[in-house]
Amino acid sequence: MIDSLQVEMLLIDVEVDYSKKSVHKEGSTRLGGRDRQSTRRRTANHPHEISPPAAMAAPLDEEAAWSAEAARRVWGGAVPLQVHLHDADVTTLPSPPSFLTLGPRIGYLPLLVPIIKAHFSSTLPPRIDTVWFEYKGLPLKWYVPIGVLYDLLCADPERPWNLTVHFRGYPAEILTPCDGEDITKWSYMNSLKEAAFIITGNSKNVMNMSQADQVALWQSVMKGNLEGYMNISTRLRLGPFEEDWLVRTSSVEGQQGSDEPESPGSGKPCRVPVRLYVRSVQEDLYDLEDAVPVGDWESISYINRPFEIRKEEGRGYITLEHALKTLLPEFFSSKTSVTPDDSQRAQTPDSAPDDCDITPTSCQKAESGSARRREAEVAMSGKVKLVRVQGIGLDLDIPFLWVANNLKNPECYLHICVYVGTRKQQTNKGI
Repeated sequence: MIDSLQVEMLLIDVEVDYSKKSVHKEGSTRLGGRDRQSTRRRTANHPHEISPPAAMAAPLDEEAAWSAEAARRVWGGAVPLQVHLHDADVTTLPSPPSFLTLGPRIGYLPLLVPIIKAHFSSTLPPRIDTVWFEYKGLPLKWYVPIGVLYDLLCADPERPWNLTVHFRGYPAEILTPCDGEDITKWSYMNSLKEAAFIITGNSKNVMNMSQADQVALWQSVMKGNLEGYMNISTRLRLGPFEEDWLVRTSSVEGQQGSDEPESPGSGKPCRVPVRLYVRSVQEDLYDLEDAVPVGDWESISYINRPFEIRKEEGRGYITLEHALKTLLPEFFSSKTSVTPDDSQRAQTPDSAPDDCDITPTSCQKAESGSARRREAEVAMSGKVKLVRVQGIGLDLDIPFLWVANNLKNPECYLHICVYVGTRKQQTNKGI
């Protein structure tokens, strides 16, 4: 059943106004995010921003209506972009004006290349390479959704988000190859297969899709067509996750290799595909605008840890805090310690889970040893300051399954950006 907290979250725009930047000294769940009181004030002042459904006879109908509204907002969410052509690619004077556009939160940067290329076509060099984007000198990973990149890299949301586009000099040592829409589609479908494997134990429902359905599904993602997406995705039976499933095991990894027998009557466990992006910020950070920009991808920990849930009686709903304590125990325990085995569980954003039988794509490389060591260092000294999903700084007491069902991306992964305050460390050159 949906409760008042869930309704409040639905009353927040997917693109939240982070006008209050002060960091809560106690390490709250968001850096300057809205508190519930300000959310209520905003809703009262702007009743037109969301149109609640008419009174319904059954609470379940009301819950479904609110969930539908959440999906509409997720699919309609966009990041305003201001794209600048890199000086090395300018061949005419004066330099061309920047290009303003909207980047769908659930979309990918390569899908914007055709319109951006058309805008700068008159000034491009005769021979161009694979197109790529950067933000403050950091090459952007094309297979990470635009909204996730924005939430992760813009501690203090920047509107418009100023990106630089390059048409030459592809940084192959940092980014995996991307030749355009086809490889982006392939990456999306592979992620969907991985999610299906996590949820159902196999990926046959996705593998057996007709070619026409695959094309229609991808077109719906490209165009932001929620109705078209639902027409096909519902046949894959990858959700929704049931509200009455409750935590029993620590995580999928914790269950692997365990000789513990299944509890009688416990039923088949429910697994939620989760991708976590852990970013370090200054421990004493007070204003978001003072956060040190991400200098390289080695300073970000990418973690695939599916969340396993079993049905039990007599317990309340699972909170986001409970889920994060399970998924990232190293950041929540009173005496944090990370063993080598724990630190090695981190994976790249698109790598298959340990129990997945899907062949990883070329962009699914295991993290380097230095990155794993970095995760261990962050965990030992870190304190969670902000949890952000779909542009929202979430309260940790929100029901986790509501978040998983309503704020997931079209490939059925829940992407969670976690900001961790750490003590100032020396930069490791050569990473």
